[in-house]
Amino acid sequence: MSDSARFILGFVGHSGSGKTTLIEKLLPLMNARGLRVNVIKSTHLDVQIEPEHKDSARLRLAGAADVILSTPMRYMLVHELRGAPVPQLPDLIERMLPADVTLVEGYKSAQIPRLEVYRRESGQDPLYLRDSSIIAVISDLPRPHDFPQRTAWLDLNAPEKICDWLFANRTLPG
Repeated sequence: MSDSARFILGFVGHSGSGKTTLIEKLLPLMNARGLRVNVIKSTHLDVQIEPEHKDSARLRLAGAADVILSTPMRYMLVHELRGAPVPQLPDLIERMLPADVTLVEGYKSAQIPRLEVYRRESGQDPLYLRDSSIIAVISDLPRPHDFPQRTAWLDLNAPEKICDWLFANRTLPG
């Protein structure tokens, strides 16, 4: 991976735990501290990026490998895999413009520092019980008495404190 991807931080948790909502709250806090932040979100779903009747979708469906749709406000690149292997996380990071930090949602098996967002409402056991590489759990529950001391327990409802912890523990540059 390039130097521009030196700070990579993963967010994992069961569906509906609040990973995206937390990242959405952390982004302006990180930006306010002067960081340029990229985000990669993994999903197992086949999402519709643009309606099939739009020109860019028509060109993609006609066989284009890559389509860039450019507007005065933004651009997007759509790459059709067409049976090719799903790119690995380092390959995706390399395709992005350099940033101070890349936040990654999903990729539970990636060898990157990961934070677990956990809510009891998921009805499932927390991931940290079987994954000792999780560096912090972010939850709306109190810290369990038998929780491992080597792992931080952070309040899901305090994004400013989560951001402070990330900087204080050198998880983010700054």
